[in-house]
Amino acid sequence: MAAQSVPVFDALMDTIEQQLAARDLHALTETLAPLAPADLVPLFDRLSLRRRAVVFRLLGKERALQVFETLDPELQSDLFAGLHDAEVAHLFAELDPDDRAWLLEELPASLATRLLRGLPEQERLVTATILGYPQGSAGRRMTTECVSTRAGLTVEQSIARVRAGLGTAETVYTIPVLDDGRRVVGVVSLRDLLGAAPAAPVEQLMQPAHTAGAVEPAEGAARRCADLALLALPIVDSEQRLVGMLTIDDAVRVLEREESEDTARQGGTEPLRRPYLSTPVRSIVRSRVVWLLVLAVGATLTVQVLSVFESTLEQVTVLALFVPLLIGTGGNTGNQAATTLTRALALGDVRPKDLVRVLSRELRTGAMLGLLLGGLGFAIASLVYSPQIGAVIGLTLLSVCTVAAAVGGCMPLLARAVRVDPAVFSNPFISTFVDATGLIVYFMIAKAILHL
Repeated sequence: MAAQSVPVFDALMDTIEQQLAARDLHALTETLAPLAPADLVPLFDRLSLRRRAVVFRLLGKERALQVFETLDPELQSDLFAGLHDAEVAHLFAELDPDDRAWLLEELPASLATRLLRGLPEQERLVTATILGYPQGSAGRRMTTECVSTRAGLTVEQSIARVRAGLGTAETVYTIPVLDDGRRVVGVVSLRDLLGAAPAAPVEQLMQPAHTAGAVEPAEGAARRCADLALLALPIVDSEQRLVGMLTIDDAVRVLEREESEDTARQGGTEPLRRPYLSTPVRSIVRSRVVWLLVLAVGATLTVQVLSVFESTLEQVTVLALFVPLLIGTGGNTGNQAATTLTRALALGDVRPKDLVRVLSRELRTGAMLGLLLGGLGFAIASLVYSPQIGAVIGLTLLSVCTVAAAVGGCMPLLARAVRVDPAVFSNPFISTFVDATGLIVYFMIAKAILHL
């Protein structure tokens, strides 16, 4: 929705939907004609698979390619299903190699193999090189179509190399400087080259290079690119030789995808990968049902704890009234800590080796929260019921908040230490664990104070 307000976009979407329903392709073509590619992309996010293919075919060849390159790989894959083989082959061949790698991960293996065979030999070799790196690595997200220069060249010679590569290079604004062994020894910006004397040596202009390994996780490389505000990050092999560049647009895409995965898994679901309105209902169900089953099994722990302390509840029935409050507070406290630490891990603020420091901070944080909430719970429960009940509620809130914050803060670090996605061990599992342990603490405190 590049330059359109929400009401204007909604009105445009309604018009297009009506024209598609009426099969008035002439009117639809006129509606689409003045729209820029950036204005068309949000439309594709909301259209069904069949209607998306119809709209795409009504675009001119150049505009269709611009729109296709901007779509997420998942939508590109869906769009292929509604196009003829010739159209699919043309669109695939026009993509940059790194964008092809994104798309091939979403396509059925048979179609991916067929499309690769149809590429010109040079393009097939470049794409195969990118696909040779591990999935999720920086090498899978880099572009090999980049311009470099040598430390011994002059500014004039370097600018000539940039001009020669303009037709194929995906980025020319950040230029790696290489030695005779193709090892990255620095970077120079195009701006600095254009502002320097033609005879000046490049090595006098170059700056120290920030690089990323081709086999390291793409998220780490993308985070570095974004944090350092780089237009592109050189990707190197184990011997520091240049193999490609991670551009800022690909870095942002990687970070957006990782953020979506973390957010979804913290909420107990799998990421949809597609815009919500473009996702089939069966895919939405599939993304949620497994987690619901896992959490339902985990919730049996809570039921089991309640059954163990059934006699305690029968003696003091008022204790049952506070069960939702206590397990809800514990779950929320743990989720807050887990969300904070998962984010801190992603940003590189903490590492698994900081476990003891994190545990200390979260114990203190949880205890302070528990004192505040427990004091309030004690006052209210004492006024409404009795001081003994108030003491049970106050001490339980203190204990539960302390334990929940410690567990919620440490679980993401432990998950990262064993190379598991921290989001998987985050909110859903923490809530289940804290519910069970919180109830045990609650009834143990109640039995001790009320002499049950």
